Amino acid sequence: MKNCIAFAVLFFLLCKVGRSQVVPLGTPLLDESWRLKQVRGEADTNVSFTIRPLSLSALSRQASSTKQDELSFTTPLLNISGNRQFLLLPLTVKQQYNTHHPFGRNDGAMIQAKGYQSLVSAGFFAQAGHFSLQVQPEFVFAQNSAFPGFPAQFSDSLWASYYSLYSNIIDAPERFGSRAYRKFFPGQSSLRFQLKKFSLGISTENLWWGPGVRNALIMSNNAPGFPHLTFNTTEPLQLPFGTLEGQLVSGLLQQSGYLLPDTNRRLNGKPIYQQKPGGDRYLNGMVLSLQPKWTKGLFLGLSRVFYVNRSNMRSSFNGYLPVIGQVFKGSVADAVNEDSLGRDQLFSIFFRLLLPKEKAEVYAEFGRNDHAGNSRDLVMEPEHSSAFTIGLRKLFPTRKNGDLELTFELTNLQLPTTQLVREQQSWYTHNRARDGYTQLGQIIGAGIGPGGNSQSLGLKWINGLRQTGIQLERVVHNNDFYYSAFASTGEYWRHWVDISIQLNKSWRQNHFLYDARLAWVNSINYQWERDNDGKNIHAALSVSYVF
Repeated sequence: MKNCIAFAVLFFLLCKVGRSQVVPLGTPLLDESWRLKQVRGEADTNVSFTIRPLSLSALSRQASSTKQDELSFTTPLLNISGNRQFLLLPLTVKQQYNTHHPFGRNDGAMIQAKGYQSLVSAGFFAQAGHFSLQVQPEFVFAQNSAFPGFPAQFSDSLWASYYSLYSNIIDAPERFGSRAYRKFFPGQSSLRFQLKKFSLGISTENLWWGPGVRNALIMSNNAPGFPHLTFNTTEPLQLPFGTLEGQLVSGLLQQSGYLLPDTNRRLNGKPIYQQKPGGDRYLNGMVLSLQPKWTKGLFLGLSRVFYVNRSNMRSSFNGYLPVIGQVFKGSVADAVNEDSLGRDQLFSIFFRLLLPKEKAEVYAEFGRNDHAGNSRDLVMEPEHSSAFTIGLRKLFPTRKNGDLELTFELTNLQLPTTQLVREQQSWYTHNRARDGYTQLGQIIGAGIGPGGNSQSLGLKWINGLRQTGIQLERVVHNNDFYYSAFASTGEYWRHWVDISIQLNKSWRQNHFLYDARLAWVNSINYQWERDNDGKNIHAALSVSYVF
């Protein structure tokens, strides 16, 4: 910490100040509240909200086009001028408790665990000239109590299917060890150089790409942030044909180090568990979001990510920056060569349509977890290895101050029927880079996981930072495994389905921001065990102190 403070003091000796501070993902109320202001038509409509975290430059655009209200209290640098800045970041304590089994997603460095869990973060932001330093480490403690896992009484053949279709090709431990979990993370920290509307730096911040609110196919805060180099815009670029935002990252994904359950099982004398190779995975990703000048409020985007075991890395342009390479696999030989590289691709296109006069937004994201061979292949089977998210939000003004918000979002990660004639693997899994698309044992994309589907419907009363709501959600766990393991037996009643009802309330009191949630979860056929319904209470409380 002394070295970090000394580095910040050194920055103060530099020249004029820029504005590259970001609003970290997961900070209670902040970036989502700014998005709501945009939906109401009270803020700049050029910011897409599809590439986060948002920079201070982007929020300055928001503040300049709207009246000052209690939300400006959460971004004090907007009202500070001068050549050098030093700011204490919010002190945040997040807590949650699960009574029966793990539940929850999009909670960053927190893990899937039963019992009590907390995350504490604090830090500072310093900026001078074109340079900025943000230090915001996180500490996670989880009671990590034992809970019922994949049923021990299932046959060895079912266990073998579970391992071959899931556990052997993704680093997603059922439980993070057998003891209490304690871990420090660098958290939402970064070192950046900013010039005009561009930023170059190194960061461990969480990223979110795409328009989704509950799920993002490619990049979300469902896992701890991973160390990465980033080159990105800090606010929309004004081009002759519209406004453009973008980000290019290269980073390292780390292994969790935790074993899978019952690794000693055997089928026909052969072990079902296959030890994964050690070492990190290299990730290269890119996202672009364009707002054509002819269609104000419509944002069109694409994102693309490759990841590969570092031991399989090629020292070439295509090895380090594959996202800029060819879109299609090309010939059969190219496809074989791509597979021999041991790397996986995730690709998505998305849109967000902002309708401020109607106080509404509509959005969707469509992705594929495999290259198309060529344009002919893409036209014939665009649904191959696909997933999608669609959603909407509508605000209804009330007679009293505030709005009534209606939200809906649907996400589908289940493999399409092309799997019947064409080999494909579940989203976020891979038979070469066998830790899959994960960071420290948690999925970086949609938290519902491989083969999962979800539908959520929410209703909320909003008055500034005071919000009260209810959300209904249905989540189906890993239908890809289910149909492979149970469909041939005709046991259609074994789907593992979570039905949850969640109450939530957020408010501000002086310098404190509060976010409280209470959910009742009925896990029907928990762990695909017939008539075994797991009843769970999930309680969460986040408190932030804004200095």
